[in-house]
Amino acid sequence: MERETASSPYRDRFDCLWCGTAWITRGPNDLEGLAQLCPACVGKAGDNPFLRGRLRRALAARAAATRSAIPADVSGSHARPDRSSTAPAPPVARAAGAKPAPRRPPPAAFPDDWFLRRGAFERGAIHDTAWAAELDIVTRWVDGLGLHGRLVEPAAGVGFFSPLLADAGELYAFDPDADALDRARDRLAAHGVRAHLHPGDAWTTPVPDPGPADGVLAAFLLGRVRGAGLDAAIESLRDRLAPGGRLVVLDLLPDPDGGPPPGIPWTWHAPPTLEASLRRAGMAAVQVGTSGRFFLRATALR
Repeated sequence: MERETASSPYRDRFDCLWCGTAWITRGPNDLEGLAQLCPACVGKAGDNPFLRGRLRRALAARAAATRSAIPADVSGSHARPDRSSTAPAPPVARAAGAKPAPRRPPPAAFPDDWFLRRGAFERGAIHDTAWAAELDIVTRWVDGLGLHGRLVEPAAGVGFFSPLLADAGELYAFDPDADALDRARDRLAAHGVRAHLHPGDAWTTPVPDPGPADGVLAAFLLGRVRGAGLDAAIESLRDRLAPGGRLVVLDLLPDPDGGPPPGIPWTWHAPPTLEASLRRAGMAAVQVGTSGRFFLRATALR
């Protein structure tokens, strides 16, 4: 059963977002179901920023649901305000006439329909067949790289490649789109594998607590940066790797028939440009190529 809240859907059964333990809740108000954390991880939330954040959102969601159930004559102006630590902070004072800084929503992940060329992303039988064939080529290419150990997927989105990585090693997957991570979680469950899924920005998310990664997959990520930003982006990905760890890059080649992802300004990096940037970052065993028409692919070692 799922019950939508302001932060995330309530689940009466789930795999813990932190440790992967399967759990069934006791009732619709259980914090575990709102936070999607097992009791053991809820109990150690005070020592972990991610767990603490999930618990705070769960407490806020439960408080909001409780307040919405109170009759109007009780919750009116004489009701006692909620002063718990989960209440939002008071607004910061600003000069008269100053406009608040706009909040930029996190980028939406590419939908399954984009990967599969369905619905609004259909481009005709010839295009769609060629796209599907090359998508299969690069998927088998990633699978054949022999990734293992601790793996990081900094922009997992809906988890199109996540089951493959989770089957190869211990996967830590991040994305700012929480709805996409829910889709990724369902996809992993359907494949019978588990991963650590965390909301997080692709560039600022720290190395997982256990230590640097043995492999990083940056799929459709570098196209979001331009010019000199490419060097900084690759250095950020490199820094998450242990010595000898492998960086895998999968990105897009220019496609006049509708290849770019929806709603995102995209930069196509030519293979020589990507190769030069990887070498400037001090990467070794650099290999850069294409699948043909649609995909740019590269590997390198730290």
